[in-house]
Amino acid sequence: MRVVVLGGGGRLGKLLAPVFPRPATWLTRQDIDIRNSDALRKALTGTQAVFCMAGVTPGGDGPMEANIDLARRTLDAAQYVGAGHVFLFSSAAVYGRVSGALSEDGPTAPQAPYGVAKLAMEQMAADHEHPNTVLRLGNVAGADAILGGWKPGFALDVLPDGTTPRRSYIGPACLGRVLSQLCMASDLPPLMNVAAPGTVEMGELLDAAHRHWQPKVAGEGTIGQVALDTRVLERFITFDTSDSTAQGIVADWRKTTGEQ
Repeated sequence: MRVVVLGGGGRLGKLLAPVFPRPATWLTRQDIDIRNSDALRKALTGTQAVFCMAGVTPGGDGPMEANIDLARRTLDAAQYVGAGHVFLFSSAAVYGRVSGALSEDGPTAPQAPYGVAKLAMEQMAADHEHPNTVLRLGNVAGADAILGGWKPGFALDVLPDGTTPRRSYIGPACLGRVLSQLCMASDLPPLMNVAAPGTVEMGELLDAAHRHWQPKVAGEGTIGQVALDTRVLERFITFDTSDSTAQGIVADWRKTTGEQ
C-alpha cells in the first residue's frame, strides 16, 4: 500500500513519522508546493491513502482560510489521478464551548478563526466527490500546549472545584497506530472524532510527566472539558486501557520523543 502524508514537516508530522507503523512518504513544504497542481498530482499518483496534515495553525504564517484551500487542492488532485481515500485533519476546536460528549452528528460552535476555518473545510469536503474522511483530532501529547508547551514556571488553570481542565488526548504512537489501521479500513464514515476514549486532566498529565506547574484561577473563558465521543472510531480501532490514562499517554510521549 502506498501512503502519502502531506504536511509531514509540521509539529504533528515530525512526531508521527518516526512511529508510524507502515512505510509512508512524508512530504514537507520543502518537498512539494501543494498549490502546484502538477506537482501535487504527480505526488498522489498511485497512492491508496493520502493524509493531508498541511495547514495553518494559530500563530502560524498564513490566513486560516488556507486550510480550506489546501484541503480542496488535495481532494481535486486525488480525484484527477484516481488516488485512494483521503484523510483530512480537522480539530476539536470546531466544537467550541459545546458541553457534554461531543459527537460527529452533534452541534458545533467554533469560537476562534481556526475552528471556523476547519469547520468550513469540513463542509467543503462533505460536498466533494472524491472519497474522504475528516478527522476531528483531539489533543496529541507532544503537539499540545501542555506537554509540548511546558516551560519552567508553567501556570495552569484551576477550576472552582479544584480540578484542572479535562481534554480528550491521544499519544503520538497510539495515533500512528490508529491512522495506519484506518488506511486498511473499509466503509469509513465522512467524519470521525480521533482521540483515545475518555478524558484526562491537564494537571494529571503534567504530574505524570514530573513537570512542575503553578495553579492559577481559571478565567471566565476557560473551557472546563472537551470530551470527544469516540464510539464511531471504536468501530474500527481497539484501544488498550493505558491509551486513555495520564500515565499511559505520558509513557507514549516519552517513548516517541525521548523526553525524560
